[in-house]
Amino acid sequence: MSRWAALPAELDPRVRQLVVRLRRLKDHSGLSLRQLAARTGYSEKSWERYLGGRSLAPAEAVEALARATGENPTRLLALHEVAAEAWATRRAESPPEATKPTGTPAPETAATTTATTTSTEPRSPGRSLRVALAAGAVALVLAVATAVLLVVRLGGDTAQRPAASLAATAASAATPPTASAARPERPYTCRVERIDGRWFAGLSRTEGAILANGHAGPEVAEAQCLLRRAGVSPGGIDGIFGPLTERAVRRVQQRSGLVEDGIIGPHTWKALRR
Repeated sequence: MSRWAALPAELDPRVRQLVVRLRRLKDHSGLSLRQLAARTGYSEKSWERYLGGRSLAPAEAVEALARATGENPTRLLALHEVAAEAWATRRAESPPEATKPTGTPAPETAATTTATTTSTEPRSPGRSLRVALAAGAVALVLAVATAVLLVVRLGGDTAQRPAASLAATAASAATPPTASAARPERPYTCRVERIDGRWFAGLSRTEGAILANGHAGPEVAEAQCLLRRAGVSPGGIDGIFGPLTERAVRRVQQRSGLVEDGIIGPHTWKALRR
């Protein structure tokens, strides 16, 4: 169990109720913050803020945590809706930072000497990150275009092939690697047999590993073999958890009366091995 720091005293009781519930789900799941970040798509730092009461987790993060821990997201989303109203009310009632007297100018106006007072809204970290990423992408494209143009002008006709090669190399460097490129496919062989009343494919004996779209390894290949044995095609037995495997998992969950979330957990493993 995690030893949590005390929540801020000024935190609204409705927000506090949501944060305490999220903490309990995280503790009961046994997941670390790093594992929780991998399951939900939200960074470890973000979860530190959400579970510390410094920021209100978005509804999508709450739903992702519920699915990662096997919890029904309906009640959590209802708690989040109430907490979001309380959070918005508190922010509306608190005085804006721009009106607080300080001995030094605000960071946004430190380089200016104008006496005009303007009220500035706090910048969203997510928006700043998106702006920075967009600016970096634009700078990369301009640099590549400039390099290609320079090579063409200097080399004339003989430089056309190197320039094309340079452009292709730069484009491939700017393109994020896909799951298949980052993880070369590895052949797996299904050796399905029944041992003590349970099915095994000879690739993994796990019964509690959490697997979701994007995971890879022998545990995924084991699940693919068992899905095929159950009469549901997961695509190839390549050890990569992709859309076809997720769709097959949902079908098995539907047949077994489980929550259709496309994530393999202890209950889904039990349905595959029986």
